[in-house]
Amino acid sequence: MPERFVMPVVKPGPFPLGADSQRQPGVPRGAVTKGEWRSAIFPGTLRDYWVYVPAQYKPGMPANVMVFQDGGSYVNEEGETRVPVVFDNLIHQGRMPVTIAILINPGYFPAVAPGKDAISNRSFEYDTLSDQYVRFLMEEILPAVGEKYTLTQDASGRAICGASSGGICSWTVAWQRPDAFSKVLSHVGSFADIRGGNVYPCLIRKTPIKPIRAFLQAGSNDLDVGWGHWPLANLEMAAALQFVGYDYKIEYGDGAHDCKHGGAILPESLIWLWR
Repeated sequence: MPERFVMPVVKPGPFPLGADSQRQPGVPRGAVTKGEWRSAIFPGTLRDYWVYVPAQYKPGMPANVMVFQDGGSYVNEEGETRVPVVFDNLIHQGRMPVTIAILINPGYFPAVAPGKDAISNRSFEYDTLSDQYVRFLMEEILPAVGEKYTLTQDASGRAICGASSGGICSWTVAWQRPDAFSKVLSHVGSFADIRGGNVYPCLIRKTPIKPIRAFLQAGSNDLDVGWGHWPLANLEMAAALQFVGYDYKIEYGDGAHDCKHGGAILPESLIWLWR
């Protein structure tokens, strides 16, 4: 029988950003470029995306890759997660490998007429339990970035991260294609019944173990709405991963539906994920 799941200790906030989330003297800075993408996998949608390339990247040498959903939030150096800053510091320290980050916003349908709003495709892309989003990554985004930079083809060198619906999307990508993505980082993941995502704990328990390493961050004051109870849903995910024997970790704080806790522990999350 598997070792019994033990409820994690609730870690109290506030969750301040540490030194690895701040610019440090003498640390080489990676380069961030922005682009726009028109998708064929999600027809009619446009989106912004950013590519972070560490200073240590050497052309022709395959780099690890990490995808982030809601890329505009994760790339923001004044935001809650500050991915370029954290990557710069950890790669410089040798505590994570040379890794190119691809930070992608959800798609949207442009406004059809003056005065009309664009329509977000976020929930469809992130909350749907299918292979459509991973096909979008594998058939469109990775090949496009790979035309300019040498990306690893090894699943052990590919990770994916997101918050809320971006968190369940990250799990779905690895679940659908563990041969392509082997590492998942979920911040306040929406493992709720938005588009059927509440089935994952049972699916995990009934499916032979897949080669996925997962780090879950959750908060006891997260959402409790008609779609589900976010704290309990994340604990159910952790219990299922424990039951099957996955390489996983959960950090459970008293935070709400935001990335304050996830951002504060992003450096240690990345070190654990890439160990």
